[in-house]
Amino acid sequence: MRASLLLMATGLTASLSGCAAYDVGPARYNPQAYVPAKTPTELSLNKLPVPARQVAVAVYGFGDQTGQFKPSETGQTLSRAVTQGAGSILMKALQDAGNRQWFTVVEREQFKNLLNERQVIREMRERYLGETAVNPQALPALLFAGVLLEGGVIGYDTNTVTGGAGAAFLGLGAHTQYRQDTVTVYLRAVSVRTGEVLTSVTTSKTIASRSLNASTFRYVAFKELLQAEMGITTNEPDQLALRQAIEKAVYSLVMEGVELKLWNFKDPAAGTALLRDYKIERDGQFAPEQVQTAMKAADAAPPLKILATRDRLKDQSASDRKDGSPKESSGSGGAL
Repeated sequence: MRASLLLMATGLTASLSGCAAYDVGPARYNPQAYVPAKTPTELSLNKLPVPARQVAVAVYGFGDQTGQFKPSETGQTLSRAVTQGAGSILMKALQDAGNRQWFTVVEREQFKNLLNERQVIREMRERYLGETAVNPQALPALLFAGVLLEGGVIGYDTNTVTGGAGAAFLGLGAHTQYRQDTVTVYLRAVSVRTGEVLTSVTTSKTIASRSLNASTFRYVAFKELLQAEMGITTNEPDQLALRQAIEKAVYSLVMEGVELKLWNFKDPAAGTALLRDYKIERDGQFAPEQVQTAMKAADAAPPLKILATRDRLKDQSASDRKDGSPKESSGSGGAL
């Protein structure tokens, strides 16, 4: 018994170095810098058909509008719950749409820095080249945008779903826990010419966290205590979840604009299936193919059988009570 418990403890300890069998652990640690893999939403943006013409857009600000701080069990922290670089993520998502074919993105988030640099160029050319007027070939006019993109991160809800399970027997046990958070993004397109809000979209992304732990705690001999623990935790990065929510918002903005005739695909037939799938997802409808598949599955299912009716259950219950009623005994008994 003692040898088997010691062997179990050795196995638990060895498992700590074998976390490579899981999806996380030392095997995933990369000491070198790397380019993150493309997300499914980014791949959807890349696959968008070519537009009829590019749309010039500008983003002045797209940040955290929740004002939430990162929750901490040790005390107050000044770290924000979500990244403050949502504007940079949005710029990248706009360029990913159709592989840089959908939007012409002009710099407005750090517009002051751009104007300062252009002023330096103008002064240097005036001082060393004697130019009294701006040379349009050396310093052409800035691009202007026809559409402004506004919005931001409007919600970060923690512990929307929590739970766990565990069991222990004779000092040996294991338990698992999970938690789910949700981040929500709002994005709207505004016409520069009229100031009208052309369209707006809202997208959300869940953030999952899971943990698995096992431990043993028991005496293996007199004054000899065996204690061993192991565990693993996986946390989905908040930045990655926000990135996917923003990419989904850009994808939805493109589809909403196509539906409202604000812009269109160069080949409308190429985007018909994508627009139909988006409407089904947005409106919670079912495609005709899904309905036909469900009908075929229902026809192939065996017919339902009625095992008992309500009246039959009542009669059965009354019969059970009658059979189980106490009967009078004919024998004699003594009283204490």
